[in-house]
Amino acid sequence: MILELAILNVRRGRAAEFEQAFHEAQRIISSMVGYVSHELQRCLEVENKYVLLVRWRRLEDHAEGFRKSAEYQEWRRLLHHFYDPFPTVEHYESVDGMNV
Repeated sequence: MILELAILNVRRGRAAEFEQAFHEAQRIISSMVGYVSHELQRCLEVENKYVLLVRWRRLEDHAEGFRKSAEYQEWRRLLHHFYDPFPTVEHYESVDGMNV
């Protein structure tokens, strides 16, 4: 399993609008092949900052399947105009023997 991590810095004053748009957009990502789960967390220390965690079966499910899909274009339309700067997305895998 792969963990996608994205730090989302939302433009000032747009957090409520972003959360509403994400509520709609999450149906897109959750319908994709290889999707396992996701969570959006709001930072307590920094206003308008979020972390998005998405679990995928394989890296290719995100990088190829989702990112190159027609559904991704709708995801972009709903969410990408909220970010400043545009988020860096990283992928992680479990270290053997380190999972609880």
